[in-house]
Amino acid sequence: MTRRLFALCAVLAAIVLGGCATKQPTVGQSDIDDLAMAIQALGPKVDPAEANKAATIAYSYSQQLKQEWNVTDSAIIHNAKVINGFREFGLCNDWAQAMTTRLKQENFRTLDLHWATSPPTAFRIIHHSALISAKGDSMYDGIILDPWRASGALTWAPVREDTKYNWRPRLEVREELISGEIPY
Repeated sequence: MTRRLFALCAVLAAIVLGGCATKQPTVGQSDIDDLAMAIQALGPKVDPAEANKAATIAYSYSQQLKQEWNVTDSAIIHNAKVINGFREFGLCNDWAQAMTTRLKQENFRTLDLHWATSPPTAFRIIHHSALISAKGDSMYDGIILDPWRASGALTWAPVREDTKYNWRPRLEVREELISGEIPY
């Protein structure tokens, strides 16, 4: 009974807050070109064709997943739908896994892919995202590729400039959570 009441409240909240959802921006070639240039600028050995391929996939795959997962609300509302069984996929870790897996299929020679995690804090839940860097570089020198936070519209930024989150290696955060070092 409690679960049904919670689910009903979640659905009602989604309906009420649905009016707050914004229309997704249209992705243009200039958006892809900007990301491709940023990826290419990660290092002198980054292949321009690989940078362009990665940028194109990051944008197009984000849109494909948005449709496949029926993401129609803000990320938080969609999370509530997944948690309550109204949607199957669309949590940030789903986006991170799907994006990382898809980009790895390209077997880039001059780029590396990472799974980044921002640990939970007292005021923020854990967040995961895909990340791309020049081959051999640290994830901290890369670019975050985050389709979750804008509900399928790709958000990207150099990791060090994305101050909204405290990006760290996923396995490092996982170990700290398991050990209890991170109390949340």
